[in-house]
Amino acid sequence: MSLQVTDLRVYYRTLAGDVKALDGVSFEVADGEIMGLAGESGCGKSTLGNSLVRIDGRMKHVGGRVVLDGVELPISDSDAMDEFRFNSISIVPQYAMSAMNPTRKIGTMVADLVEARHRRFADLREELERRLVLVGLTSEVLDRYPIELSGGMKQRMVMVISTLLNPSLLIADEITSALDVTSQKAVAQTLVEFRDRAFVDSMIVVTHDVSILYQIADTLTVMYAGKLAEKAPTDTMMQVPLHPYTRLLISSLPEVGVRYEEERLQGIPGSPPSLLNPPAGCRFRDRCPLAFEKCVEEPPFVEVSPGHAVACWKAT
Repeated sequence: MSLQVTDLRVYYRTLAGDVKALDGVSFEVADGEIMGLAGESGCGKSTLGNSLVRIDGRMKHVGGRVVLDGVELPISDSDAMDEFRFNSISIVPQYAMSAMNPTRKIGTMVADLVEARHRRFADLREELERRLVLVGLTSEVLDRYPIELSGGMKQRMVMVISTLLNPSLLIADEITSALDVTSQKAVAQTLVEFRDRAFVDSMIVVTHDVSILYQIADTLTVMYAGKLAEKAPTDTMMQVPLHPYTRLLISSLPEVGVRYEEERLQGIPGSPPSLLNPPAGCRFRDRCPLAFEKCVEEPPFVEVSPGHAVACWKAT
């Protein structure tokens, strides 16, 4: 396995108390796998991605282990993570189009990044230019400031920078959310190409847009209120979802050829629970159409068929 996450718990410190953004998350990502991570805003999916590279100082690692290629990552220590960040594990952050320093030329920023990882920029320059061509950019962008690039160009530039050192795992966090449909498709296809060209071994693609994941992900993982609800191969998840939340999430997607006056989109009534003081038992039960007495107990996240795991009493 490329990545093994076991009982990961990450909280945010607030004046009102600890927000339990990740509360006992366990999963694996295999070599070569693109895992899509979906869920509503506030479910913990971006926190999961950020916690693996330790880029948010507000996070408190409460418990759990993260092992990448047989090596345990020191995710509780930001300084210790410098050895791994952008080398063995990298991220295309949310709002990546604002991730580059607007006062410095792009080439200078790339040089600073790789040399901080004890690599010579001159040794990587040729490979960098080759990858720029692959994403439809030229070496001229290295002499430009970020403001001189369009949104899609910035996104592709950040993707190249994040994978220049060939990390084992790439986390792509909401990288299509601020793009038009054409750019979204190009960026999604670029992720797959990066995996296929071995620029990165495995990926976790974080988004609320399940339709994007359906195009590129090998497996889908759905989160709800700081916990995993379901994980399965993409086709299995889309055709036979088992968790009621997953079913409602997929049913809310518009279908090609269906008119609004013929069939209205289905929403999910209610709101997710507060993660300051989350309820006991299944966290989806107050919104779940299948809830029954046993849902006051927390369902385990268990494998119900090869590669298909779910946390629901009705599905186990």
